[in-house]
Amino acid sequence: MRGATLGLALVASSFVFAAVPPNLVVENVPEFPPPLVEKIQPYLSVRFAFIHGWNPVRPEMLIETRFGETAQLHIVKMPGGARRQITFFADAINEGSFRPRDPNTVVLSHDVGGDEFYQIYRYDLTSSDMTLLTDGKSRNTGMIWSRDGKWLAFSTTRRNGNDTDIWIVDPSDPKSARMAMKVEGGGWVATDFSKDNARMLVTNEVSANESYLYLVDVATGAATLLTPKRAVPVYYSSASFSADDRDIYFTSDEGSEFQQLVRMHLDDRSKQVISREAWDIEEWAPSEDRGRVSYTTNENGVSVLHVIDANGKELLRPRVPQGVMSDLRWHPNGQLIGFNLSSARSPRDVYSIDTTTGALQRWTESETGGLNPERNVEPQLVTMKSFDGTQISAFVYRPDPAKFPGRRPAIVTIHGGPEGQSRPDFLGRNNYWINELGIALIYPNVRGSTGYGKTFLAMDNGYKREDTVKDIGTVINWIKSDPALDGSRIGIYGGSYGGYMTLATATHYNDQIRAAIDVVGISNFVTFLTNTSGYRRDLRRVEYGDERDPKMAAFLQQISPLTSASKIKKPLFVVAGFNDPRVPWTEGQQMVQTVRANGAPVWWLMAKDEGHGFDKRTNQDFQFMAMVMFWQQYLLQ
Repeated sequence: MRGATLGLALVASSFVFAAVPPNLVVENVPEFPPPLVEKIQPYLSVRFAFIHGWNPVRPEMLIETRFGETAQLHIVKMPGGARRQITFFADAINEGSFRPRDPNTVVLSHDVGGDEFYQIYRYDLTSSDMTLLTDGKSRNTGMIWSRDGKWLAFSTTRRNGNDTDIWIVDPSDPKSARMAMKVEGGGWVATDFSKDNARMLVTNEVSANESYLYLVDVATGAATLLTPKRAVPVYYSSASFSADDRDIYFTSDEGSEFQQLVRMHLDDRSKQVISREAWDIEEWAPSEDRGRVSYTTNENGVSVLHVIDANGKELLRPRVPQGVMSDLRWHPNGQLIGFNLSSARSPRDVYSIDTTTGALQRWTESETGGLNPERNVEPQLVTMKSFDGTQISAFVYRPDPAKFPGRRPAIVTIHGGPEGQSRPDFLGRNNYWINELGIALIYPNVRGSTGYGKTFLAMDNGYKREDTVKDIGTVINWIKSDPALDGSRIGIYGGSYGGYMTLATATHYNDQIRAAIDVVGISNFVTFLTNTSGYRRDLRRVEYGDERDPKMAAFLQQISPLTSASKIKKPLFVVAGFNDPRVPWTEGQQMVQTVRANGAPVWWLMAKDEGHGFDKRTNQDFQFMAMVMFWQQYLLQ
C-alpha cells in the first residue's frame, strides 16, 4: 500500500508510475507492476480532436486537442495540416471561437482545477496579448457572437453566484461589459442576436423535458415570452433568427415524441414544422446567410447529416462514415460544414463536408498510441424487455473469441446525465479491457436516456427513479442468458449520474455482481441537493425531486445508495474530484467510510486539482491504471 506522495518518472519513453502523483489522495490501490504499465501505455496515448470554429476569412479551423497535460486550442490551416498550438494553460479549454470578420482575435474560456467557474478571455493572435473579459471569480458560459462580431453574449453568475444573468461585452473593451437581462434561475442562455443587434433570443431550461424561448430587447432587458407554458411540458432549443429577422428557427418536441426543426413567424407566432424525422434532431446550425440549415438526426445512436433550405426542402444528404457526429460549424463562405466524427474504430476527429460537391475531408487524424484502431470491435445493438415491458437497449462490445475463448466476464458501463445516451463511439482507453483483458463491455440505454422520445426520457423522473435501477437488473439477467458471457463475473461502472446508478446497483444486486467502480457519483440525494452548486440546484430538483418537500425528502433518503450501503459486501472503488461543483467529493467519501464498515474491500482515489471527472493526463492515466488493477484483482480472478 502507499500514500499520496511524489510524482511520475519517465522511463524508456513511457509513463511509469514510480509513485503517486502529488495531487492525488490514494487509499488501498496497490503498486503498478512496470510490465503492466508498459503494456497499457499505448492505450493512454490515444488523442482526440474537437472543432471550435472556422477562421472567418480563410478556410482554416480552430480545433482542440491535447499534446501535454490538458486539451488546448490549435489552428489547422488545411485538411491533414499541422496542429499549431495557440493556448498553453494549465487547465483545459472550455469554449473558443474566432471573432466574426476578424481573423486575428479568438475568444476563449477555461476554469481552474475543474471548478467550472469559467473565465472568458480575448486572445490577440498578432500580439499574443491575453485579456480577461470577465470578473475572475464568477461562472461564465454559453458564449455567442452577434453576426457582425461587435458583441459577445454570455451567461454569468456574477450578480449573486446562483442566477445566470445574460451579459454582453465588446471584446475590444472589457469595460463595456454590462447586464442585458436579469433572470432568476440557473438555466438561462442566449442563443442568437438579430441582424441589427437590437434583440436577442434567450432560452430558459427548466428540465430535460421543459424549456422556454424569450425575445429580449438588448437595450432595456425587456423580455417577451414566445412559448407559453402548456399542460404537457415542451422542450425548445437552439433558437436562431432568419435572414430578415422576421422568423425564428428552433427545435421542439411540441406535438411530437422527438425534437423537430420548427419555424415561427414573429408577427403572429404561428409555427411550421419543417422537418419530419422519426428520430431526434440533436443538433442544427444555419449557414451565415441563413439560407440553408444543416442538422443531424440521432438514429439509434448513429448520426445522420442533412442539409435543407430555409423552407425544409432537402438539398443534400452527405455521405459520412457511420458514427457519432457533433458540433456542426458552417464556414462564413457558406460552402463548408465542419464537424466532429467518432466511431468504434476511429477516435473523435474533425472533418468537413463541401456542400457544393459533397466531398468529405478529414482535417485531423489523431494518434492512437501506435495501436491499429481496426483491431477494435464494432458494437452489437441488442434490445430487451424490462420488468414492466418497456423496451431498453444496449451496445455490446465483445472480445475476440479466438483470443479469449470461453465465457467472458462483462462490465456494465452506465452513462451519466441522467439524460445522456450511450452511443457507438470510440472507447479510447476502455478498449484495453476488451482487447487485452478479454472483458465484454455492455453500454445500456435505460429509461431516462435521450434519443428515444420524450416519454422515454421522462420515465425516470421523481418517484420513478429506481425503475432505472431495475432496468440494470434486466441487463444483468440478459448477460446471464448470453452463452458467450459469464454471468458469475459482472462488474458495474459509471460516472456522475452513472456513478449513482453504479452504487444503487451494488445495493440492489450485491449478490449478482463481483465489483463496482463509482466515479464522481451521488451517494445521498439529500446531501447532494443540499451541497451542489446553487446555480444548478433547481435544475436538479426538477429531475430528482425537491428535498425541501418532507415526503420527497423521505423518498430520496430511502432510495439513496448510502441508506442501503450495508448491503454492499463486494469490492468497491470510488473516484472523486476535490473541486467538483456538481457532485461534491464528500458524496464519495461518505460512501467509502460506510462500505468499509461492512468489511468490504474499498479503494479511494481523490484528486485535489480536479472537478467533475479528471481532465489532466497524469491524473487520468493513474485513474485508468488503478481501474485496470481493480478489475484484474476482483473481476478476472
